[in-house]
Amino acid sequence: MNSQTVTKSDWYKKMSFYQIWIRSFADGDGDGIGDLYGVYDKLEYIKSLGVDGIWFSPLYPSPNADYGYDISDYKDIHPDYGDLDQFRKVLDKAHELGLKVIMDLVINHTSDEHPWFIESKKGADNPYSDYYIWRDKPNNWDSLFEGKAWEYVPERGQYYLHIFAKKQPDLNMDNPKVREEVKSIMRFWLDMGVDGFREDVINFISKKEGLPDGLPFLPAAKGMPHYKDGPHIHEYLAEFRQVCNEYDCFQVGEGPMTTIKTAMDYLTGPTKSLDMMFSFDHMMADCFYTEYMHRPFSLPKLKKAFSSWQYALEGKGWNALYMENHDHPRIISRYGSHYYWKESGKMLAACYLFLKGTPFIYQGQEIGMTNIRLPSIEHYMDISSKNNYYNYHKKEDPDKRLKRIHLSSRDSARTPVQWDDSQYAGFSTVRPWFYVNPNYKKINVAGEEKDESSILNFYRKCLKLRKSSDTLIYGKYKEYFPKDRQLYVYDRCLDNESYLIICSFSRLPVKLKRPDKYIGKKARLVLCNYEKEGHIRGFLRPFECRIYRYKD
Repeated sequence: MNSQTVTKSDWYKKMSFYQIWIRSFADGDGDGIGDLYGVYDKLEYIKSLGVDGIWFSPLYPSPNADYGYDISDYKDIHPDYGDLDQFRKVLDKAHELGLKVIMDLVINHTSDEHPWFIESKKGADNPYSDYYIWRDKPNNWDSLFEGKAWEYVPERGQYYLHIFAKKQPDLNMDNPKVREEVKSIMRFWLDMGVDGFREDVINFISKKEGLPDGLPFLPAAKGMPHYKDGPHIHEYLAEFRQVCNEYDCFQVGEGPMTTIKTAMDYLTGPTKSLDMMFSFDHMMADCFYTEYMHRPFSLPKLKKAFSSWQYALEGKGWNALYMENHDHPRIISRYGSHYYWKESGKMLAACYLFLKGTPFIYQGQEIGMTNIRLPSIEHYMDISSKNNYYNYHKKEDPDKRLKRIHLSSRDSARTPVQWDDSQYAGFSTVRPWFYVNPNYKKINVAGEEKDESSILNFYRKCLKLRKSSDTLIYGKYKEYFPKDRQLYVYDRCLDNESYLIICSFSRLPVKLKRPDKYIGKKARLVLCNYEKEGHIRGFLRPFECRIYRYKD
């Protein structure tokens, strides 16, 4: 495939996106909370990275039980962040800069403070009664965030389902009126000019008829087999796809616990309803659920996850590529090294940005932000972290449980972005809503702008290289040495051009290995995360990455 065969609706394939979790991005009005005024001021910076679009995590009004993923109004902006007029200004300026904008679409659940739920809980005889899932007697499902999956409402005399927090009641997508509401929400933002949606836990929106009990031995989600990839999921998504087909936009879904086999139904064939899907497989190279069972990082496991998706979607679908987002701890703290902070941060960028797919970069990732270690669970704000601390491994002493939170908390991705080395890291002129990582004096945008060899500038180089080559966008992927526990080696090939990507995950020098097909061939080293000094012929330095270009 080459660029000439890409259709209008495939514009996302050449793009890369920058994710903004707005509360911690930049405070523009001086109240300690990130907002759209701060985003507006930073749009040139975002453009300078070489990305082509922005993904906004939820901006809507919300009580913030789950920081924006509990929505109380889908057609407005949270007052902490600005208003619709300010959003339009951001949207217009982004488009002027050539940046697409996609919104988070959260339709598995709302806030319990949404007007629909307020009406629904009054009883079974009002227009919103069946907008949610009610039962006289709960089944045995667990929620993913907060105890059992059912909460009793005395006012109605029934229980409502919440797969996530108690303040996040699940919508009843079997109700056609609810699906019409979703389509209305989509059109509201598309008519305003947004370019697509990232669709939250989209594979959960259809539940099995009768809501049967789940298997009792599943650790945290007994009912998951009965609400993941449910019986009407493709039927409902096809309705939403029709809306997007009216516009030149795209849809990327989040699919927790999605296997490649089930993802293919969303991404290919007659049931295709999404352009891309975020999978979690590569996030389990150290065990994603580190609150339950933490394992040391495994490079073969990471490589297997990457390669499995690359091979499965070749010629059939398109991958969404990421290493960090608002739901995962910082990647250097997980898969890299604090000692080799700069080297591992750059290598981790290269190892995924040259895979086949559309890359997503999370705010702060591009400067190598790392996990925060707070002194007690009371300092953390994430509902999932608190639930995990208080409900799992209760026989362990508090220090051990807190260590699990240090490894796994979503709050590590939600510390304010470190813009400079001034007070509060340049995020705000007043004390921010959440703790700034103490390492902001060393890790910040302003300092890295001045350093040609910084992680920030390496991300720019990677994105520029990717964008310059059809091979790095459309070329086939092949992995080499899959069992090697120190090196990740793969190539991208198209016509008579090849790029060989070699990444070391070792803290020690390691022997350079190239596939047999490249031995003896002339190559040009187009990118490396080290300066030339200190190079030992035939060896890679700790966390070194090299990208070679071969031309037949």
